[in-house]
Order: sequence, then structure tokens, then C-alpha cells
Amino acid sequence: MGLLEDIPAIEKAALDELKAVDTPDALEAWRIRYLGSKGAVKATMQRLKEVPKEQKPAAGKAANQLKNALQQAYDSRSSELGAARKPRPARRIEDVTLPGKRPRLGHVHVITQTTEEICEIFGRMGFTVASGPEVEDERHNFDCLNIPPAHPARDPWENFYIDEKTMLRSQTSTVQIRVMENQPPPVRIIAPGRVYRPDTVDATHSFMFHQVEGLYVDTGVSMSDLKTCLDQFCKALLGHDVATRFRPSFFPFTEPSAEVDMLFHYDDGSSEWIELGGCGMVDPNVLDAVGYDSEKYTGYAFGLGIERMAMRKYDIPDIRLLFENDIRFLEQF
Repeated sequence: MGLLEDIPAIEKAALDELKAVDTPDALEAWRIRYLGSKGAVKATMQRLKEVPKEQKPAAGKAANQLKNALQQAYDSRSSELGAARKPRPARRIEDVTLPGKRPRLGHVHVITQTTEEICEIFGRMGFTVASGPEVEDERHNFDCLNIPPAHPARDPWENFYIDEKTMLRSQTSTVQIRVMENQPPPVRIIAPGRVYRPDTVDATHSFMFHQVEGLYVDTGVSMSDLKTCLDQFCKALLGHDVATRFRPSFFPFTEPSAEVDMLFHYDDGSSEWIELGGCGMVDPNVLDAVGYDSEKYTGYAFGLGIERMAMRKYDIPDIRLLFENDIRFLEQF
């Protein structure tokens, strides 16, 4: 009998045996007998060299079909036996009389806590909260704030530019411009939010930090109003014994201008004056840029660092601790 006649007989015998297989061990023995390296399929392939030349194409095709048919039959039977022996999952029984497990809850980050407290204090002073985009254009970040084209504050080394006209805002002063563009006087707002500057990171500086901008524009607003506002704010946030000072300074968008400092105490007993931010009377050019009558209205503005106020309030010696996400540190607040 030739190979072409033997192949159908081998396939029938193999499939008949496979139907009777009912254990994994028996299935493995069947696989070795028919699909193994010394099995019937391998022996059939080796007999192809004995087939006459004119019958080789048909014999080769029949041998490959045998191999594929037995492999598919093996895979199918293997799946059936695997499913049959897979244990059913145990039914889960809940004891509803046991006390529940309370999930562990987090709490508000110390920076957010400080921001909310700042908003609450200024809210008692009559300020409302405003917000603006963190990606800004040159007009709101520089032009309307009376910062000329050649000013060092516009330098690419001092900003995170996205393109020639767009950047990550370097100050929340941009919000005061947007508010004044859409609201007539009087204006009394604060604008907390993130700002970005390519500063060298150290104990008191970061390339990203939080700032709160304040703006009050009305008739008769004076520098004494500004100083009283900030002094009362620092005492409300940090305690009545907090020491603050105002140093003359310069900002393009305020005139006159000042730096606001507070006395920072360290764990080793030393202390130093730390800059909270800048402030001053709104420059008339800024009022004119948003369409306000600078002959009729005056105002003051300030920008304070939220991280530095949190550091002073909670005796945190290094600003980097606020951003490392160390649970052991954050759980203290």
C-alpha cells in the first residue's frame, strides 16, 4: 500500500484514539505517538522521499494536511480537558455583621491648605478670587505690565518660552490685566496660581512655584492702604508677633515699588529676612493700557510667594520638601 493510501488510515486511527482520551496523561501520550519527534506524522514526512516523482506533490500536500488536522484536533481536545479540570471558584460569603474597613483617606496638600487660608483672609478684606491661564502671550505677561521690549525680564534665559510670542507665565500679574480688560473700576481681586521661572533650585527657590497676586483699583487708593493690607494679612496668617518690612525697589508695573520681607527663623536658632514678594502702586501706564482713566483712579498691586508663607507658618526649612511627595513629610500637616 502506498503513502497516499496510508495517510487517510493514519488520520482516522489517530482521531478515533483521541476521542477516547480523557486525562491529561493520556493526551500527552497520544501527542508523543502522533505529533512527537518520533511519531506517526514525522514518519510519514520521511516516507515522502520514497514516493515516485509524479506523486510527490499530492503526497506532500496530503502529509501537511494530516499534520495540521492532528495538531488542531490535539489543541481542541487539550482545551476541553483543561476546562473540565479547572476548579470552580469558591463562593464568597460576606459576613454583614462584621464592622466595615474604613479606607485610608488623604488630606489637602500643605500648599493647598495655605492657599485656601490666604483666600479666606483676603476674602474677609473684600477681595474676590480670580484666575487666568498658565500659558500666556507677551501682551499680558509683558506689554500691558509696562515691561518694554528690551527689559531683561523678557530674556529667554528668564522665561520658559513655548514660541516667540507664547510662554509659561512668569507671574500671576497677568490675571490683573485680564480682569481689568473685562471689568470697570472698582476692582479688588486676588489671583493664586502656579508660575514658572528658570531659577536655580535651592532651599528657597524653585523653577515652578505658587504665587498670589493682589490688585485693588479705585479712587483715592494710597500706599498706606497697601502697607496696612499686607501687614494685617501677614499677622492674620502668621501671628501677631510676625515681623515684616518694606524695602524700596523697582518694578516696571508699579511706582513707587517695594519688596515685602518677613523674618524667617531656622531650627538651629538662626534667622534671616526672606523676601515674600513685591508690591507697589499700579503704574499709570498699566491703567492706561487696559483703558482705565489714570487721572481718576489709583491702585496697588502685590505678588507674594505661597511656598514661602507656608515655610514660615510651618517652620519648613527647604522648599524642595514641598514637592518631593514624601508621605512621611506631608502627613505632618
